[in-house]
Amino acid sequence: MKLLIFLISLIVLSIAPFIGETPLEIGKLFDPNAMEYLLFWDLRVPRVLVAFFSGAILALGGMVFQAVFRNSLTTPFTLGVSSGATLATAIGIVFLPASLAALSYLFSFAGAFSTILLLFLFARTLSATQTNSLLLIGIALSFFYSAALMVVYYLSDLEQSYSIIRFTMGSLNIVGFKSLYPVIGAALLLLVVVVNYKKELRAILTSHENAFLKGIEIKKINLILLLFVSLSVGVCVSVVGPIGFIGLVIPHIIRLVYKQSSEKLILSVFYYGGIFLVLCDLIGRNLGAVSEVPIGVVTSFIGGPFFIYIILRRKRHHG
Repeated sequence: MKLLIFLISLIVLSIAPFIGETPLEIGKLFDPNAMEYLLFWDLRVPRVLVAFFSGAILALGGMVFQAVFRNSLTTPFTLGVSSGATLATAIGIVFLPASLAALSYLFSFAGAFSTILLLFLFARTLSATQTNSLLLIGIALSFFYSAALMVVYYLSDLEQSYSIIRFTMGSLNIVGFKSLYPVIGAALLLLVVVVNYKKELRAILTSHENAFLKGIEIKKINLILLLFVSLSVGVCVSVVGPIGFIGLVIPHIIRLVYKQSSEKLILSVFYYGGIFLVLCDLIGRNLGAVSEVPIGVVTSFIGGPFFIYIILRRKRHHG
């Protein structure tokens, strides 16, 4: 079963750049003067790679959040990082002159980072075991950002409001490799940090008392992990927009398939998170619609029912 899933994932990753609305003539992929060369190397390959590393960030971030908060329904967006990035991007779209539109990416990252700083200020007043309080603060921030986004949306003109809507739906429409480098850097940095704290994560997952007896500074480890997840998600959102449910769906599916504890599944969650978003993108741009279906819509259609399933399953197990 595991081997079959892995082989299917490799096939999906291999064929993804070759499948699209415009068929490719394989012989022209290495001819710089051919349209196929530009389509393949400037559009499809970067798109597949940014989908893979974005999905990897969101899935691994979800697993870490679920471990830190000891709550299987927590995702990287729970603390308001995504909402902060979305609001800041909308502000950039509405209030920046058109000539500086490219800077909206910087606004997105600044929105995510400022949310992290706010959360760290709040976290300093909480004890190591009060992660639920931090979670509630994040939810409150999300509501505040959503209200502020409505105000910005109300102040926007037709073109600006369309840009805001497109961003909030998520998009993998990138050209060239320039947008890809920050996402790859953030994904690999997050992977290294989580692997580095694997033993501490295992102790915290077992029990806070066990971690404390082993001399682990729970609050410090939690904050470090949350910081790097939030920064990575901030980079991801600034490039592809807020794409939901991957951080919820993938960690649960991988735990169901491999039946191991979270600290042993770090690489699997990272890899299959990437594969899942590549697959969702493949579906979204090959449905035969007039224009491709936004990637956030595809992941939500899959993630929504799965979210309900997780809640019902938890109720049966605890009821």
